[in-house]
Amino acid sequence: MTKFDLRREDCIRGMSQLPNERVDLVVTSPPYNLGIRYRKYSDREDRQSYLRWCGEWASQVQRILKPSGSFFLNIGAAPSNPMLPHEIVIELRDLFVLQNTIHWIKSITIEDRDGDVRSCGHFKPISSKRFLNDCHEYIFHFTKTGRVEIDRLALGVPYQDKSNISRWSHTRGSDLRCRGNTWFIPYETIQSRATERPHPATFPVKLAEWCIKLHGVSRVQTMLDPFLGIGNSAVAAQRSGVKKFVGFEIDKTYLAEAKRRLAL
Repeated sequence: MTKFDLRREDCIRGMSQLPNERVDLVVTSPPYNLGIRYRKYSDREDRQSYLRWCGEWASQVQRILKPSGSFFLNIGAAPSNPMLPHEIVIELRDLFVLQNTIHWIKSITIEDRDGDVRSCGHFKPISSKRFLNDCHEYIFHFTKTGRVEIDRLALGVPYQDKSNISRWSHTRGSDLRCRGNTWFIPYETIQSRATERPHPATFPVKLAEWCIKLHGVSRVQTMLDPFLGIGNSAVAAQRSGVKKFVGFEIDKTYLAEAKRRLAL
């Protein structure tokens, strides 16, 4: 059973009270500074102030993360502001090593070998003569050393060409290969945001579950989310059997919803 420590507190102040190198895994998604309408946070800072703030909270993450830990950072962008995720990575380069870049695919259209076209997933459409609909976000996997081992096959998928199983020695006869760095995780269809997803910017629970599995479930004693929101990362921790979860959230309504979902 997961032990939860959920606090209504600014994450920088809250993390400053935690001891050094005690957290195994951080999975989070901060405000993107794209003008999203949160209840208790202004999402319209000037660029340099926002990047400086990212450096401040990330410094606390760096301090409390174990040398063997992983920090998964979900960041999106607006079509008119595509450099923001990369600027955040540059801001954090003196704190962490970028070990993996994962592309979270929300919606995709594929054509099979018979020529049939199929679309899957959801995206927020835009009306523009300059930009494409944005159907993906980034998940940046940071570590302190760049040498943290991960459980690649925890998210493994079957080989499409089964001859690879016997042809490649590293398969050891198993029909399971690394999924790679493109994760198709669509949002679940909902009828009412107010009742089913009462937060303007959430990632799916499955996204956090996959981060836990990739790092290695058995290696996660303590997990942290500095920007808890309505608790999707906490729900993932509960489902995965993480022993301890710490979360910070400044909005009492979002925090109450997170606790309700966790039956706390």
